[in-house]
Amino acid sequence: MKYGRVYNFSAGPAMMPEEVLEEIASEVMNYRGSGMSVMEMSHRSKVFQQIIDEAEADLRKLMNIPDNYKVLFIQGGGTLEFSMVPLNLMKNGVACYVETGSWSKKAIAEAKRVGEAKVVASSADKNFTYVPDCSDLDIPENADYVYICENETINGTTYHKLPNTKGHVLVSDQSSMFLSRPCNVSDYGLIWAGVQKNVGPAGMAVVIIREDLLRSDLDKLPIYLDYKTHADKGSMYNTPNCWAIYCCGKVFKYLLKTGGLSAMAKRNEEKAKILYDFLDSSKLFTGAVRKEDRSLMNVPFVTPSAEQDADVVACSKAAGFDNLKGHKSVGGLRASIYNAMPKEGVEALVEFLKKYEAEHK
Repeated sequence: MKYGRVYNFSAGPAMMPEEVLEEIASEVMNYRGSGMSVMEMSHRSKVFQQIIDEAEADLRKLMNIPDNYKVLFIQGGGTLEFSMVPLNLMKNGVACYVETGSWSKKAIAEAKRVGEAKVVASSADKNFTYVPDCSDLDIPENADYVYICENETINGTTYHKLPNTKGHVLVSDQSSMFLSRPCNVSDYGLIWAGVQKNVGPAGMAVVIIREDLLRSDLDKLPIYLDYKTHADKGSMYNTPNCWAIYCCGKVFKYLLKTGGLSAMAKRNEEKAKILYDFLDSSKLFTGAVRKEDRSLMNVPFVTPSAEQDADVVACSKAAGFDNLKGHKSVGGLRASIYNAMPKEGVEALVEFLKKYEAEHK
């Protein structure tokens, strides 16, 4: 690590690739001869139009997004998407949700403000430490969609097999695993992701939506909350989050240059194995999630006591590891090891944890 940077295990906003940050820094005063920063330029300029066009084109290439899907860059982040999904997709006023943790619970609460949000599977019985069986869900015929949080950032679970939606539209919150592995976009009706975890700075979500799900009958819906507004205007209905789009575009190019999503998945699997292998062998630290449902991105773990968890956090910060404290709603410890976390960072963390364990037998 350079520039006196720490290994930042934050769940979001999170690390970005150093190579990308260096390129952004080199352009921050004068973007490619424009005489100004991207933070200063008009979103209606030809220069910025090229930035957003390239960002969309590169994301389409990265994910092999079919032509009948729209890519939208929407301000507001994940919390807004919890509301926009039911407001746009609930034609019959019924949707099915799989409850796997904190973020799916928040999505369910927002959907209940719009219509009936039926919980068709839940892992609440074991404190969201696993992903429930979704092979034979009780989905009513009139359900407009089935919603999952594909990777629960706080609880550290992920789907390794998508639910059987029995022909219904699948909607996925991919925020904390977006672009971490290949994704067959055609399996979904809508994918959304807050970008501050695995792609760029906070303040924006990427939405990938199948064109037939865009509606023309939402006359009473506030204009900004209608996905069709953003699709029709190329994400430029209002002033978009220009800086986030620019930074995300840099990350898309970086991922393409470094082998794409298959290569990224391999690197993420290698990194996660290092940490999980240690946790499985440790007598002090225990992984919090059922093995077959473990996330490659967010790794929650605990010591025997909350007091010792707090001591590990304090000692880790002094050693140059930041944001290992678990979310306030669950406690414990958590290491988020997104795309930008280098393998060396995970190896260094494991060495620190080994040393801590040896000193606290």
